[in-house]
Amino acid sequence: MVEPQPEAPAEEGRHLWRSFFASPGAVVGLALLVMIVLAAVFAPQIAPQNPYDLNQISIMDGRLPPGGESMMGTHFLLGTDGQGRGIFSGILFGLRTSLLVGVLSALAAASIGTLIGLFAAYVGGRTENFLMRLVDLQLSFPTILMALMMLAALGNGVTNVIIALIIAEWATYARTVRGTALVEREKEYIEAARCLKLPTWRILFFHLLPNCLAPVIVISTMQVARAISLEATLSFLGLGASVTQPSLGMLISNGYQYLLSGLYWISFFPGIALLLTIVSINLVGDRLRDILNPRNV
Repeated sequence: MVEPQPEAPAEEGRHLWRSFFASPGAVVGLALLVMIVLAAVFAPQIAPQNPYDLNQISIMDGRLPPGGESMMGTHFLLGTDGQGRGIFSGILFGLRTSLLVGVLSALAAASIGTLIGLFAAYVGGRTENFLMRLVDLQLSFPTILMALMMLAALGNGVTNVIIALIIAEWATYARTVRGTALVEREKEYIEAARCLKLPTWRILFFHLLPNCLAPVIVISTMQVARAISLEATLSFLGLGASVTQPSLGMLISNGYQYLLSGLYWISFFPGIALLLTIVSINLVGDRLRDILNPRNV
């Protein structure tokens, strides 16, 4: 009896994993990213206090240095801010907000942009020209400027930040997917699907889309880091998350006024957390870009 051969997709998946773990930088980035995500997910269990519960903070504990002790005997590993909130606890809860904004905005922008790019490439003609001119118009505005305009109209809050980032980022996906789909639609498997009179939606989602996912995955990884950075920038400017929804950008902003007074830890430690988060995501994204590049396959 002949043993069945392993399926090609499974073998390809194992090859991609081996290629990914062949890079020490990518492994370090992935390990760091996993720790950051776990810390954010289990923040309520890990954090010594809820930094936004008024019953757990005291203004008398404000601006304690790293390792400082409160009047009640509580030790603060990374110190406290001006309101008496523990910096360590604030970072854990801030990571939850920053990662939520980054992941949700990237996924939504990827979904919208991918659909538009696929449809434009497959249909072609005037519809493609119209959609691509919209993409060109969108890309002509700097992302931060577009986000600022959206938030000026929508107001502050995490939900509005996510909406603003989606509107600012979908065009990048649309242009990338459209370029990939233009190449794929001329191949024989698409012609065969057309000859079989398959519905357009089936050709788009079951034939064309799977072969356009590699660049989408790479861009999405990078856009998560970009969205986290943009959210931090907007919160630092006072246009992002509200004070009841902590984020790393807002924590950095809270300590900005104390930097010249020697109270560096209020902004420094959240800044380090933001830096490590973005670097870890970029390390993973860079490696994914290398192994999913068709020229390297």
